[in-house]
Amino acid sequence: MPLHRFDQARPFLTLGLVVAAWLVLPVVVKTFTRATFFELTAPVSVSASYARDLQEFWSLRLHSNTELIEAGRDLARLNASYSLSVQQNTEMQAEIARLEQLLRVPPRPGFREEHARVVRRDFSGWWQRLVIRKGRNYNIPVGAPVVFSGGVVGRVVEVYAYSSVVEVLSSPNVRLAAFIEGDNRPISYQGGINPAFGPARGVVEFVPLDIHASPTIPRRLVTSGLGGVFPPGLTLGTVVRMEASTDGLFKSGEVLLDPNLSTLSEVTVLVPDSHEPIAN
Repeated sequence: MPLHRFDQARPFLTLGLVVAAWLVLPVVVKTFTRATFFELTAPVSVSASYARDLQEFWSLRLHSNTELIEAGRDLARLNASYSLSVQQNTEMQAEIARLEQLLRVPPRPGFREEHARVVRRDFSGWWQRLVIRKGRNYNIPVGAPVVFSGGVVGRVVEVYAYSSVVEVLSSPNVRLAAFIEGDNRPISYQGGINPAFGPARGVVEFVPLDIHASPTIPRRLVTSGLGGVFPPGLTLGTVVRMEASTDGLFKSGEVLLDPNLSTLSEVTVLVPDSHEPIAN
């Protein structure tokens, strides 16, 4: 009978020994093991991503000619609108350069845009991360900002040979200085503890008392440019609620993030032109 009980408890004893051994291992060994495991499993995720792209390609081939013509017309309208925006942006950039030279203001750091496909997502309650299909093979640095058409996605936190891990804006590990649109006083933004299937949200702190926001009168939250990681003016989200903090000196509020963050298939990494390390 005791031998039978020992056989039943053997799996739990083995698991306990493995956990204990992992806890006493040095941090260097743990980091190396995790990086090695990620590198070994990365080709599987990347291959699945390419397979999904191929599946989507063949599904689009099944659309009728009428649908393709309508899509082409919509695309032509968008291209015309974007062409006008590009011309206006070029003129604005030239005017900014002229004013910087006139006022002897040092130019802002430039970025190289590196587009990347999303391999997979992890939107659990404890972290929100994306894995993208570019890494050291495209000189992606740790700390590089990641954006999309709706604003900020997050920043690169891990870089491997052919892939990178992006900490999404909704993660509690992301904290940065921001502005309320129309106000130049910096406030603090941080990701929140988000449910797995709920809308992504964040929080703002140290908001001046004269700034108000509500669901009926939301305020746009943008990057401040302080810290040199994110360019200024990029959309972070919408402040939908504010209340006075416990000390009564500032306000804190709730930020509703773009719902498209959970369905992204492609993002853009802003790789700095300089080779200096990016501050986290």
